[in-house]
Amino acid sequence: MSIESTIMEMAKSARLASKKIATSSSDKKDTALLTIAEKIEEKASYIKTENQKDLDLARERGLSNAMIDRLTVSDATIKSMAEGLREVVLLPDPVGATGASWKRPNGLTVSRMRIPLGVIGIIYESRPNVTIDAAGLCLKAGNAVILRGGSEAIHSNRALSETISQALSETGLLPETVQVVPISDRKAVNCLLKQEESIDLIIPRGGEGLIRFVVENSKIPVLKHYKGVCHVYVDEDADLNMAEKICFNSKVQRPGVCNAMETLLVHKKIAETFLPLAAKRFIEAGVEIRGCSETCRILPAAKQAAEEDWPAEYLDLILAVKVVENMDEAAQHIGTYSSNHTEAIVTKDYSRAHRFLREIDSSVVLVNASTRFNDGGQIGLGAEIGISTSKLHAFGPMGVEELTTTKFIVLGEGQIRE
Repeated sequence: MSIESTIMEMAKSARLASKKIATSSSDKKDTALLTIAEKIEEKASYIKTENQKDLDLARERGLSNAMIDRLTVSDATIKSMAEGLREVVLLPDPVGATGASWKRPNGLTVSRMRIPLGVIGIIYESRPNVTIDAAGLCLKAGNAVILRGGSEAIHSNRALSETISQALSETGLLPETVQVVPISDRKAVNCLLKQEESIDLIIPRGGEGLIRFVVENSKIPVLKHYKGVCHVYVDEDADLNMAEKICFNSKVQRPGVCNAMETLLVHKKIAETFLPLAAKRFIEAGVEIRGCSETCRILPAAKQAAEEDWPAEYLDLILAVKVVENMDEAAQHIGTYSSNHTEAIVTKDYSRAHRFLREIDSSVVLVNASTRFNDGGQIGLGAEIGISTSKLHAFGPMGVEELTTTKFIVLGEGQIRE
């Protein structure tokens, strides 16, 4: 069968499966999720063996350490995937929930009811855990899903696909509810993006190049974020010990992810004190600092930043640092270079903290906390499907509720329109 025929058949069968999962009970969906979690743990050895094939090929191809980190399935990854599914089970089922209602002068009662989106296509790089996170959230929200991971994770994703299919069959759901594209040829992505009659939404997860390719070639609506250029602003009234811990965690805890800090902004009044304190830990951790002229004066070890450093998403142990006059300049810098992903302020000043929350236009804005908390699991959504920096129809981490939409429901007592 050709690539085009394979993808078309997958899309059509997903559309049929979406009709069944949309009307399945919460208990049935939760049972399927728990069964998937159990099977992941039971088949951990097999999944890791298949993952090792991907890791060996990745190293042969010279993939970056950041990409290999995302690709690796360890015992901790297996545990996290299973626990993530069990956390999704504990979330309220959004399907069928109704919001506020209102009564019209003619006696009609109007409200909105949450319904599944239908069929979702997810295109992503590395990260085999996305296969499980996406499957779990889509199932909980009553959607069918077609998953197309990167060629670098093909063995891992096939193993996970087999595991999911077995669990769905055992719990009375159609295996076509969750499908993994088994084709590594990039032509499969182009074919997937043309299935507008069967697929309702495309969600790309990965580097900026992948996301731009999807947006430019899709006939289906796309929910996306291009990159994570995340900022931390250390205010003049910050607790400097707290600020040092927050900045270090934001950059170093996992530098290859989209919610890692890429630019540090520091108020000039505390720069002389704070920058040497923060730089000591950064440099010991192997972080390369690229700073403005004032930063380089205070930190002789820093390299002079170029204009292209300010909008850069390094995904590595590289940090851009700028000393700013005040919060106005910090906000202006963020407004110019931010990707609307994640921004944080460290301050003890209540009014500036709340002004920052109001004025900064990013999907998650934090006060006195690490940028690494822009994550569905960390803010209580369960496993996330991704982080949207577009505002239609979701903004920020996308959990179960963001994988539904609403329809109007109207209750009458025989009214007719005059």
